[in-house]
Formats: sequence, structure tokens, C-alpha cells
Amino acid sequence: MAGFSDYLENAALNHFFRNTSTAAGAAWVALFTAITDAEAGTGTECSFTAYARVQVTFSAASGGAITTSGNTDFVAKGDAGTVTVTHAGLFDAASAGNTLTALTALSASVDLTQNDIFRFPTGDIDVSLD
Repeated sequence: MAGFSDYLENAALNHFFRNTSTAAGAAWVALFTAITDAEAGTGTECSFTAYARVQVTFSAASGGAITTSGNTDFVAKGDAGTVTVTHAGLFDAASAGNTLTALTALSASVDLTQNDIFRFPTGDIDVSLD
């Protein structure tokens, strides 16, 4: 994944330098077919039948980075033709919510058709600090 979103950068700065509360929570992966603003996390989120963001868990951070501790799977259901996934990002809610990471382009776009499984293997989703 790319670096922090503007939202998360501001939340971290306010938490550490202004002593404001930042709720720790879960993270969900979202898939996109197009983006308008990567840093803001806006674009066209996937909408194939039964699409939903997938909650992820992370291993303990080490060396300024954190990675997922399990596979993250999306299953394309329904018969809506082909959906081309180009980007992914982390959010703090199962729908809507705040963008945690800037939307990141996949190394190659992925075409999903009915019953295809798109998987991020364990450790493939990572977030790091400079």
C-alpha cells in the first residue's frame, strides 16, 4: 500500500503532538476500478454482486512496517460481466468511513468475472513509515 492518507497523517500528528484521542480500530481493504484522488481515497469502488470490503488483521509492527497476518480474499459473485480492479486501499469502516492509506495501484490490473477469487496473500498488504 502507499503511504498514509491525509486523514491518517493528520490523526497521527494530532494524537502525538496535541494529545488528542485517536480511536484504535480495525481496517478494511477496498478494491477500486478507477480513482479520482488517491490521497483522499476517492474513486469508483467495486460493485460486483456481493462485493464488500474485507476486514484485515496485522502482525505486530517491526522495522517501521506492518503487514497482514492472513489471506485477504474477495469473491466476484453474480453475472455482471467483467470488473477490472486497478487499485486498493485501507479504510477504517466496512463502508464509507475514513481512508487510512492512499489508494495504491495494483502491480497489474485484474479482471474478475463470476466466481473468480482475488487474493492478497498473507503479508502482501503492508504499510510502512519513512
